[in-house]
Amino acid sequence: MSINVIYENKDMVVCVKPQGVISECGNGSLPEMLTQALNCEIFPVHRLDRATGGIMVYAKNKKSAAALSSIIACGGMKKEYLAIVRGVPEAQADILTDFLYHDRIKNKSFVVKRGRNGVKTAVLNYKLLGSAEHNGQLLSLLQIQLQTGRTHQIRVQFSHRGLPLYGDGKYGGRAEREGLALWSFHLSLGEGKCYKSLPPDSFPWTLFEENLPR
Repeated sequence: MSINVIYENKDMVVCVKPQGVISECGNGSLPEMLTQALNCEIFPVHRLDRATGGIMVYAKNKKSAAALSSIIACGGMKKEYLAIVRGVPEAQADILTDFLYHDRIKNKSFVVKRGRNGVKTAVLNYKLLGSAEHNGQLLSLLQIQLQTGRTHQIRVQFSHRGLPLYGDGKYGGRAEREGLALWSFHLSLGEGKCYKSLPPDSFPWTLFEENLPR
């Protein structure tokens, strides 16, 4: 599998993670592929769910890994996603705030009513980019910015509001052969360091060709 490298220097590489590929180290993982393709060590500093595709950044040495990790810990990395949900949100744009509990055994997150041990606050904001009908049901394209980075945050917060992501059999939708319609399309690492990758030119993204941000 070829990897789309968007930017590379001696310290880091920015690339596009294909859907279905593990973002952390392991057999068949993206770090392993990058190591083979670039002939260098690769150090993960953040992650994407296996089912999610899109922009990622990796360090190429320990010093750079520490520096990037520090930037992320201080909130210096900003990520935006594109998602297709089943249905149409009530608001054109909104901020969603929930308490999330992640069950490690089930590898599934749940919205809960109040804070307690193991519960974390999850915050995101979104805007509606467009809606389209498919097989008698309305689908909507959303642009999403995470304020917190909780496990499966986007998937569970929208599913909780009756808007499961297309292809998300884990959180209230149904599995589709096209996979999960969630894409990390924009990543910034401070002033002047912005990277972008639009989702693949295939269904269901092609329903929204005119609505995708450029």
